[in-house]
Amino acid sequence: MILLTIIQICFIVLGCVTIWYGMRYNIHMFQQNSYKNRVQIKWLRENFSRQRFLLIDILPLLLVSFLGAYISAMIFVVLFSTLVATGYALLKKNNTKKKLVFTKRVKRLIACDLFLNIAVLAAVGIFTGRAAGLNTALRAVSAAIILLTILQPLVPVLANVIMKPVEKHINNSFINEAKRMLAQNPGIKVIGVTGSYGKTSLKFFLKELLSEKFNVLATPESFNTPMGVVRTIREGLKPTHEIFICEMGARNVGDIKEICDIVNPSHGVITSVGPQHLESFKTIDNVRKTKFELARALPPGGKLFINGDSPEARKEEGDFNRIYYGVDSKDGYYAKDIRLTSLGTDFTVVTPDGETEEFHMRLIGSVNVLNVLGAIAVAHSFGTGLSELKVPVRRLLPVSHRLELRENGLYTIIDDAYNSNPVGSKAAVETLKQFEGVRILITPGMVELGEREDELHYKFGTYASDCCDYILLVNRYRTKEIKRGALESGFPEDRLFEFDKFTEAMDFACTKIKDEGHRFILLENDLPDNY
Repeated sequence: MILLTIIQICFIVLGCVTIWYGMRYNIHMFQQNSYKNRVQIKWLRENFSRQRFLLIDILPLLLVSFLGAYISAMIFVVLFSTLVATGYALLKKNNTKKKLVFTKRVKRLIACDLFLNIAVLAAVGIFTGRAAGLNTALRAVSAAIILLTILQPLVPVLANVIMKPVEKHINNSFINEAKRMLAQNPGIKVIGVTGSYGKTSLKFFLKELLSEKFNVLATPESFNTPMGVVRTIREGLKPTHEIFICEMGARNVGDIKEICDIVNPSHGVITSVGPQHLESFKTIDNVRKTKFELARALPPGGKLFINGDSPEARKEEGDFNRIYYGVDSKDGYYAKDIRLTSLGTDFTVVTPDGETEEFHMRLIGSVNVLNVLGAIAVAHSFGTGLSELKVPVRRLLPVSHRLELRENGLYTIIDDAYNSNPVGSKAAVETLKQFEGVRILITPGMVELGEREDELHYKFGTYASDCCDYILLVNRYRTKEIKRGALESGFPEDRLFEFDKFTEAMDFACTKIKDEGHRFILLENDLPDNY
């Protein structure tokens, strides 16, 4: 009897550890799903297979619940082993590429999650202990632990519902503080930057060019949510700042307006309108409507710079002070004579007034020409001469994971791993095509394309077939339409390979391909852990 009691106590301790690993993993995925219950529940439904091993705990739950009084120490060891297997599986799940960031919000969510789990266990233990004694209480707590382990994917959602009023109050206080800080600097010019793709790169380029004449603050990395913008203002804005470049991201209609209501932009840049985040937007019209929420937030006289090469961006009607820029379109600011060299890219910029200037940059690809051109257009309209921009353009560095070149002995990595999209992926493989050597594409495909995912993946396969010597696909299920598009476009089947993991594809590209010549390896997208 004593042995059984000791085993039960050990079982409870192990169960608490297992619950922790389950809670940590699901809160991590919740963070990657932007703390949105709807998105998290949809993710859980679509990714049930990732945690289906939790179902093995149903048997011990039934045994402990209905046969607890008859379970021997030996049988409890078997149940103990089952829980060990579950805990180990959850521990492996927590070995992710991008680690959980323990923000204050995550800490509050963890505290609430822990409270819910502890409250359930305490209530079960106290109630059954008073009614039937210690052994019955231990069996009841053991059953509750197994049940909580199975239900752990849903507990963060419940904790988020409970914490919603608290988070709203905290967020509102931060938003009001950011608004006050901006109001205390009435001379500051706020430039909003949004678009389906290209906004982060253009933002970084624009910051470098404007910094030649102005004291500039810009949202760092991909801080493009309301609270990311607010954090930038609260932690970075100084009275000496003359320009604030604010990247604005969106997954739903109204998201851009929410940020505009905080920062009140003076001018805006729309880098593109394309099929991005269609799972939430549903239609391209909703994407365009949302991006142009920035345009409608501008004051009279506010300039709106628009990528003229984006057909959807040109379709939006409205009385806006439009200034176009583009590579293919020839109105507004445009680039011509684009030449890829061993040192980067040369191109010529033509202004709306007909002024021209030749530029050289260390960046590669037409998409980078387009983004740098947009930055040049804005900086020029702010009073910086084209000739004054030549040196800062030459100094521009690639934005991390966006067509970033990395030399590594016998091969060159073209890192375009961040947030691939249909237009960007086409531009990336077309850039790869310009290199002389063995051209290798590694991709897991694209995400959040909604009902058009198969269609757009198929098109990507057709583009890739004309630009690559080898195609290495990661995740057979997700990339099946890329494969079909490539093969039906005539790509050799013996040069297309499928892998379960990115590391396997990378190892194959670096060591198994025996073709003569320098290898250029394009990494087109690297999906986060929730995919």
